[in-house]
Amino acid sequence: MNLPFYRFIRGACRLALLALWRFRSIDAARVPADGAVILACNHVSYFDPVVLGVGIQRPVTYLAKKELFAVPVLGRIITGLGAYSLDREAGGVAAVRAALRALKDGRCIGIFPEGGRNRDGSAQDKGGAALLAALSGAPVVPAAITGTRDPRQFRQIRVAYGEPLRIERQRKADGDDLEKWTAEIMRRIRALEESIGDH
Repeated sequence: MNLPFYRFIRGACRLALLALWRFRSIDAARVPADGAVILACNHVSYFDPVVLGVGIQRPVTYLAKKELFAVPVLGRIITGLGAYSLDREAGGVAAVRAALRALKDGRCIGIFPEGGRNRDGSAQDKGGAALLAALSGAPVVPAAITGTRDPRQFRQIRVAYGEPLRIERQRKADGDDLEKWTAEIMRRIRALEESIGDH
């Protein structure tokens, strides 16, 4: 990751969010300042990764499909921002390994448990955040974003961060455990979402 470049991009995005969407970050201090951490957030817009990262001081790493790294300009930008390449053809195991490498490096990674943009609330929650927490021992910080569903309306955009959730580290977590932990992560995300409202 190119930290000066990351900070420049983050600063530019923050200025734009403040000027156009009256951006507000709530309880960012709940995110540990260093060490491995997983940010688990709701997802309704392409804006969400930017908002989630702008809301805290430390860099946030995301997994990006490998094809994006071959796109001129964009590939150089996401490389500079510290994105990890994800080979979707290799399946979920490759994604888990890439994320675990990032956590082993002490990074903060952003994950959207709904698996993609969930505009109508019908997406099936994925267990990736819970699995990574169980395998790595990293805390999960729930987060919620409001106001990005239709950014053209220039409503206020808010992001709130919850108290870190510790999941017992275990290499052989079964499906029932992952389902239970995922449900708890999503419950906390929804509670945060309700607490800040959608203005």
